[in-house]
Amino acid sequence: MLANFYIDLNVKSLTFAILRRLSDGEFHSGTELSQILGMSRSSISNALHDLDRLGLVIHKIQGRGYRWLNPVQWLNTAMIQTHLAGESDRFHIQVLDITESTNTLLLHEITRNHIMHDGKIHVIAAELQTQGRGRRGRQWYTGLGDSLTFSLSWQFQRGVNFLSGLSLAIGVAIVRALMAVGIKGVTLKWPNDLLFEFIKLGGVLIELQGDMLGPATAVIGIGINLILPDHIKNKIDQETTDLYSIVQEVPDRNKLLAVLLRELVATLNTFDQKGFSLFSDEWIRYHAFENKLIELHLPNGSIQQGIARGVAPDGSLLVNTLMGEQSFHGGEISLRKLD
Repeated sequence: MLANFYIDLNVKSLTFAILRRLSDGEFHSGTELSQILGMSRSSISNALHDLDRLGLVIHKIQGRGYRWLNPVQWLNTAMIQTHLAGESDRFHIQVLDITESTNTLLLHEITRNHIMHDGKIHVIAAELQTQGRGRRGRQWYTGLGDSLTFSLSWQFQRGVNFLSGLSLAIGVAIVRALMAVGIKGVTLKWPNDLLFEFIKLGGVLIELQGDMLGPATAVIGIGINLILPDHIKNKIDQETTDLYSIVQEVPDRNKLLAVLLRELVATLNTFDQKGFSLFSDEWIRYHAFENKLIELHLPNGSIQQGIARGVAPDGSLLVNTLMGEQSFHGGEISLRKLD
């Protein structure tokens, strides 16, 4: 099982140290690696065993050593901060090799008061997420370096009730950021999916802590597919796409993360002051299903059909049905387009 392999990787931090050495795409002998890393050649061999299950292609040739044929573009805190330029001081960024879920980890750090009250925006990004979570408890599948998966925290002085529509505003921020780096045509699906030509590209998961009247902390998790290998796509129960399929290249992960962070902070600042209302018109422009016949699968098992007609000030979806206009909130509702 892949999950068991992930657990093995978690123990083998040596694996990531070796992979970083192999990132240049050149051959490196077992002797060279063992001397640099202070490990035996057998330890090197064991650490690289079975990596094809992650979609990594590493050749081993007698007399030449190991060569990684499809190396990932690693995230690098210093490079992210460079791209953030004058805004870098606002962020505390952790880049992890592997974690179960960036949202879960950030929530845990907040709950345990491991995050310093330093006025900074705390961000956790991971090269590999083993138990990433989507909406409605679904697993978010990624491989090593093939996606951009990260979470950030934001402290609101207002209460949880004020945060209705936050996931929609975050969607607007992501579309803006992607357009800023030349990726056009990305649309939104209510309440928190990123689409391209009606195929899922990414998503948002927001988890809240706090009181109804405030203050409240939002942990905002974002996942965007960059170049998903077939072994990952085959695990997902719906059609998916990635940025490579859209623009025929993999965007610079460090630059893209920095652009996303800048746009997210600008959006959160506005939302903090004005709520969702200032984003509603723009969100409607990006909504892939606007003015289209849709089907809503409701928590009670019933199905409602109608025409999507925008969103209310609280971010709920407005639908023209046979019984007139109705408003639907996020929760456990599943939205589908009817042909």
